[in-house]
Amino acid sequence: MSKSALIVWGGWDGHTPEQSAQLVSGMLESHGFAVTLENTTEAFADDGLSQFDLIVPVITMSRIEREELTNLLAAVRGGTGLAGFHGLMCDSFRNEPDYQFMTGGQWVAHPGNIIDYTVNVTRGDDPIMAGIGDFPYRSEQYYMHFDPSVEVLATTTFSGEQFEEIDGVVMPVVWKRRFGKGRVFYSSLGHVVGEFEVPQMRTIFERGALWAAR
Repeated sequence: MSKSALIVWGGWDGHTPEQSAQLVSGMLESHGFAVTLENTTEAFADDGLSQFDLIVPVITMSRIEREELTNLLAAVRGGTGLAGFHGLMCDSFRNEPDYQFMTGGQWVAHPGNIIDYTVNVTRGDDPIMAGIGDFPYRSEQYYMHFDPSVEVLATTTFSGEQFEEIDGVVMPVVWKRRFGKGRVFYSSLGHVVGEFEVPQMRTIFERGALWAAR
């Protein structure tokens, strides 16, 4: 029996949500998933939400109704996996701390906007990161408020070029966690769909999504 995934896209167009959702859909289908694509948070209110093995939000700076969020939280607590990237999962609903508690973090800044930085793999022994070493990356370097209970798989270190007070700050880039019976995976890489052309970025998200799925 094939696994099922729900991808819900929307919000700010600058993050290429529709294109990124289509790419992730194809990625999951290549692993045998039956994928449902929706472009409204109303999908989170569906009675059958908990039947999905994986949910991938691809939404930025949007809003979610209380009924939708309550249903989403219950689905993940019950065992549905959650996987996402960049602001398309961890800057989806700024007004919803319950959502941020589930995802494990929330974007707050990207000093310098698009810059060159390094991703440092901290858990090379984890299957999601296997065979991947430190690598250079060009994108927004996400500064996040994050839950200290998350299991960090990769980090980045900020310079003081933009704000001297964050010089040397080590920030998680990739993490995973449990939320009830559900698995949650996050990578801060993936500002636009073109970043999936970076092999390490794509591999990390692909493995993370497969890990998160029920």
